[in-house]
Amino acid sequence: DGRFVPPGPSGSPARGQVEVLPTGRNMTTLDPRAVPTPAATRLGERAAAEVIRRHLQERGDWPRRIVMDLWASPTMRTGGEDIAHALALMGVKPDWDHASGRVGGFTILPLALLDRPRADVTLRVSGAFRDTFPVQLALLDQAARAVAALDEEDGWNPLAAARRAGGLLSRVFGAAPGRYGVGLADRVLTDDEAARTDLAALYLAATDHAYGAGPARRDASFAERLAAADAFVHVSDTRERDILDGDDAMEAIGGFAVAGRDGALVFSLDTSRPEAPRVRTVEEDVARLVRGRLTNPRWIAGQLAHGWRGAAELAQSLDAVFICAATTGAVSDHQFDMLFSAYVGDEAVFAQVREANPPAAGAILERFAAARRRGLWRTRLNSAATRLDTLVREAAA
Repeated sequence: DGRFVPPGPSGSPARGQVEVLPTGRNMTTLDPRAVPTPAATRLGERAAAEVIRRHLQERGDWPRRIVMDLWASPTMRTGGEDIAHALALMGVKPDWDHASGRVGGFTILPLALLDRPRADVTLRVSGAFRDTFPVQLALLDQAARAVAALDEEDGWNPLAAARRAGGLLSRVFGAAPGRYGVGLADRVLTDDEAARTDLAALYLAATDHAYGAGPARRDASFAERLAAADAFVHVSDTRERDILDGDDAMEAIGGFAVAGRDGALVFSLDTSRPEAPRVRTVEEDVARLVRGRLTNPRWIAGQLAHGWRGAAELAQSLDAVFICAATTGAVSDHQFDMLFSAYVGDEAVFAQVREANPPAAGAILERFAAARRRGLWRTRLNSAATRLDTLVREAAA
């Protein structure tokens, strides 16, 4: 009606954030001092329990050392579920001031209540998270150091074991102040000669500072944390985004895959249904997304209905698959065959892509050609190899 709409807090009612109701108001933002919220803490604890359960299922043992990545946008949407998840793995629970609702500290739960070993959690934070949530950086660092100071057996408290062994206790890492991103995706997509060691060095160079209560400081011990990790966890908190939707998630996952310990589990945690979090390995999630979304005729048709932008979405999704293949090895030849058949082998689809967005069509051809050059895709379809070679020659003519 053209009337003034009083602003309100942002967040998701689906995650128990009743303070954002009624919806439809102009959003301001959340109070960083109230993160993680009580609702986010309950859901984060549920997600942590699911990660522990899946690790037990895969390895028959508790996870002792876990690496997670933290981003600003999911933290804003969920009220800090990922932060609560990390604290729960350590056996720590936030304390809130009942008058203001702000986090005033934390309580370390006794082992008798945990009924499992504590996990040594290492966090890699994005540049936006670093800038937006300095209080949470201090909270996570202080919690890790407090857990390390406990007098508990090594097998039940790996943080205390690290302290007694004289190891560094930095557990929150990120890029240098003022620096953003990793650059891994661009390197993978543009450099045919980039080896896994080169990509690992790039990832580590972009994670060379430790954060906490004091000023940021240069700290090279992130490499040691990766080398000791049992598992890596990346969280997708909305149904609209997944690990193959853009390059960001694959930079985080791929960075760990090239720089972390061989044999460590790489988990994709889906909390889009917060009451029922689902943990998948990266191989499982890639297989699900390639079949269920990227090669789904209905999804492709829906994208192409948007013309130029929809064709760009197809090319961008293929980029993410390519980055995943180059870093994690989680993309099979059969999945590349499926993608080629859906995007290029289907002449009607490729004609639409080429008409709507010629640069996207060229990028798709180049990506498939690069996958063959680098040995990431060994197609068993003679028709695919022949058609690709023909189209690449035509494009170069």
